[in-house]
Amino acid sequence: MGRVSRRAFAVAALSAFTAMPRASAASGRGGGAPDPEMRGVWIASVANRDWPSKAGLSASQQRAELLTHLDAAVRNRLNTVFFQVRPTADALWPSPFEPWSQYLTGTQGKDPGWDPLGTAVAEAHARGLQLHAWFNPYRIAVHADPSRLAASHPARRFPDWVVTYGGKLFYNPGLPEVRAFVEYAMLDAVAKYPVDGVHFDDYFYPYPVAGQTFGDDDAYAEYGGGFPDRAAWRRDNIDRLVREMADRVREVRPGTRFGISPFGVWRNASTDPAGSDTRAGVQTYDDLHADTRKWVREGWIDYVVPQLYWNIGFAAADYAELVRWWAEVANDSPAQLYVGEALYKAGDPAQPAAWQQTGELSRHLTLAKEYPQVRGHVYFAAKDVAADRIGAMARVVTDHYGRPVAPPL
Repeated sequence: MGRVSRRAFAVAALSAFTAMPRASAASGRGGGAPDPEMRGVWIASVANRDWPSKAGLSASQQRAELLTHLDAAVRNRLNTVFFQVRPTADALWPSPFEPWSQYLTGTQGKDPGWDPLGTAVAEAHARGLQLHAWFNPYRIAVHADPSRLAASHPARRFPDWVVTYGGKLFYNPGLPEVRAFVEYAMLDAVAKYPVDGVHFDDYFYPYPVAGQTFGDDDAYAEYGGGFPDRAAWRRDNIDRLVREMADRVREVRPGTRFGISPFGVWRNASTDPAGSDTRAGVQTYDDLHADTRKWVREGWIDYVVPQLYWNIGFAAADYAELVRWWAEVANDSPAQLYVGEALYKAGDPAQPAAWQQTGELSRHLTLAKEYPQVRGHVYFAAKDVAADRIGAMARVVTDHYGRPVAPPL
């Protein structure tokens, strides 16, 4: 369809958004002084990574699995779950904008017969857990065939919103109407449910694929004037998403926090003197067009959870160096710093020797205590908390989580 039609669709989304009820405050634990320690776990639904264990389970089976993950969080003295509710431009709640997720029933758009997000919020709060709704803004599908999407999917109604890249489908972040639409699609959940936080992960522009180009020539020609190059324009597109989403979350549900979990390396020092002493192959500023350092320093977000998924002493990206670098970035910033931890690597024989040691993760927490800017840790992910292959999570609990604590407010 033409540009007028797709803009009209975004305007319709805006109209629906303005009719949403505004909450007076975020609900959740409430009461008492805030405790500065984050103890979180991600529950990933994309590709049935953590939950549900497979598509097509009954509503009661899905619910039982979800409660098992929440109970495991409590048992390990965690206090926050980051629940992935929009993995691929779909929904784990009844959304007027996007179809039900295929990861529930196996068929995108099919009603699963219950409300996973509503249940997750209520059951998390009943257990004293906070719940942050985790959204992926621009990923449409982990395949490249639009015909496999639900017939009502916005990506099928407005194919000029879509870019095929690396065997996957993405919304084009360079189109203002796309940005408006995805914001309001996500805010629908924030308006409907008393979530304690809104959470993005590391996917903005997609990770680079060798020999392929992200096809945004037309959008750049129309909107890229005034920028020194395409990369600067792309970073501005993502900056706008972050600033606008932060403002609108605070408008829709005051007190709800907005945070992001980026790839752990902003830039290598060899690229930029302000970067970390690392030699990572991916740099978020250059490759994902996400200026994560600026978001923290400017206080645009309430918290940041860099994914520091490397062991202490890893040559290309040393955990110790990156904790130090992020602590410096977060110093004097209103944004709280938590560290994303690679529990999934513990005991994986394909990983370096450090990850075969039960105490590697515990050493991470001991090291991070040297930096007062670090206010806690988040573990990837729920399936690995449950399995705990070599007892790495149990060791963290024994060494560092001697008693339950409240999450940061």
